[in-house]
Amino acid sequence: MAVLEDQKIIKGGEFLVTESSTSDVFIPEQLNEEQRMMGQMARDFVDHEILPIADKVEKMEEGLSEMLLEKAGELGLLGAGLPEEFGGMGVDLNSETVLTEELGRSQSFSVSISAHTGIGTLPILYYGTDEHRKNLLPQIASGQMKAAYCLTEPGSGSDSLAAKTKAILSDDGKYYTLTGQKMWITNAGFADIFTVFAKVDGKQFTGFLVPADSENLTLGAEEQKLGIKGSSTRQVFLEGVKVPVENVLGEVGKGHKIAFNVLNMGRYKLGAMVVGGCKGLVSISVQYANERKQFGQSISNFGAIKYKLAEQAILTFAAESSSYRISNLIQKKVDELVEGGMDKVQAKMKSAEEYSIECAILKVLGSEVLDYVVDESVQIHGGMGFSEESLVCRAYRDARINRIFEGTNEINRLLSVGMLLKKAMKGKIDLMTPIQQIQKELTALPSFGSDEDTHPLAAEKKAIANAKKLLLLVAGAATQKYGAKMDQQQQLMMYAADMLMAIFAAESSVLRVEKLIEMRGEAETALYLDMVKTYMTDVMDNMHVWAKRAIVSFAEGDEQRMMLLAAKRFSKFATYNTVDARVRIADKLIEANEYCF
Repeated sequence: MAVLEDQKIIKGGEFLVTESSTSDVFIPEQLNEEQRMMGQMARDFVDHEILPIADKVEKMEEGLSEMLLEKAGELGLLGAGLPEEFGGMGVDLNSETVLTEELGRSQSFSVSISAHTGIGTLPILYYGTDEHRKNLLPQIASGQMKAAYCLTEPGSGSDSLAAKTKAILSDDGKYYTLTGQKMWITNAGFADIFTVFAKVDGKQFTGFLVPADSENLTLGAEEQKLGIKGSSTRQVFLEGVKVPVENVLGEVGKGHKIAFNVLNMGRYKLGAMVVGGCKGLVSISVQYANERKQFGQSISNFGAIKYKLAEQAILTFAAESSSYRISNLIQKKVDELVEGGMDKVQAKMKSAEEYSIECAILKVLGSEVLDYVVDESVQIHGGMGFSEESLVCRAYRDARINRIFEGTNEINRLLSVGMLLKKAMKGKIDLMTPIQQIQKELTALPSFGSDEDTHPLAAEKKAIANAKKLLLLVAGAATQKYGAKMDQQQQLMMYAADMLMAIFAAESSVLRVEKLIEMRGEAETALYLDMVKTYMTDVMDNMHVWAKRAIVSFAEGDEQRMMLLAAKRFSKFATYNTVDARVRIADKLIEANEYCF
């Protein structure tokens, strides 16, 4: 997708200090015919090839996951984002989002395919030599070769750089000998190639390509997991595995770059994938609520159930809006870098790195929305939801891993705020100017504005601008107090992260609905307005709570009183009848008998 002249390209994290317009975002309603056909292909694959045998996949019948990966490869699903010269389709990021979302409905198989196409493939694409790419990627794209990623160890989870696996260079300089243990390795049971991280001489963190049939490489038994039981998860033992020096990925001592850059894309993909899971679960919830009779009527008639259905849809809509906004940000940056002469592969990696803050936000947002949706799906099903006979029971167990995958949500919260502050300190984003303007605004007489703006989303756009001011005010004051030790104030940073995430999701939702109004007119988007106004009501209430808790943790006396007044002022939002709005949203779902937004 070429960069449009009327689209500005903002830096990663800059959404906090920049007012975006509808021309800056891509929404799923803009998908063209080819993209929709690709999505339908992925949907058909899930519906016809995976779901009918989901129970067999869950029981890990031998060879089944491998066979499904090969079928996905035949359809081009494994190499959709890879360049054509490496056996891929070379599609843009928005197209990848469509495919990823649809595959998110494939239960635990979604873990196998995402690990293969993400952390299994991207290290080779980003850091492999021309020979690595030429020899390995076409086979990986076709599914003939399955890939896995070995980073985590018994003593190093979130702290991946504390790995103890060692790599010792031979006296003749021809090979490294790897010794160590990796755990929680997805696809380990059938992988043909592993990306393994080890420390050269116990110091230099480095990536290696290790064939699964290497001598002295062995596997542990399949892990007995809470969920995603249909995915292979094993330990990998390296007991003197010889790896040719040609199999070093990137540079010796620069393995952390591989790990971190691959995670950026993985977080975006996870955020997109769980949206598909959410949509599927909303449909299952609605269908059960329509079928289940209690007290002489369908339980979908009850207000308490309507609340749950509407809230599931509202949160799913916000996550989906955020997902396409991020894929478009990355794609626009890719186009800009390619037009500037950069190689497409490097451009994609650099662009994902640029929006690492947004990718971390999407990972947390999506996984927590899915947890809400699946939890309420179980509740709507009542006792049946607690039975293995229902799909939601399995989905409940499967969903839990997403808050741990790709870096825990706690790590990603801390990263999102930490990376933003680091960008500010390096001068990549100007936070000080808007913070100073906000401080001046607080000492001036308040402007009560006017009612001249009749845009249906005028109140929401003003609220987002105020929410940004509130976060900047809190973060600025806290950073001024703690300085370089700000990263040690984890509870405070968690509140800031929740505020940052809510702002991005709310703005993404508002921009999407605003664009829908431009495309379809206000009358045709009435329910979407209900969704975004209800969502904004809750967001602004939460903004006040988060800000208040953060402020009292570091401010005292007059400063605290002034900041609490500012929190109340900047979180103020027009009242909206969210009770009736949720009824209208739920009624639409009930009528459609599926997710329909």
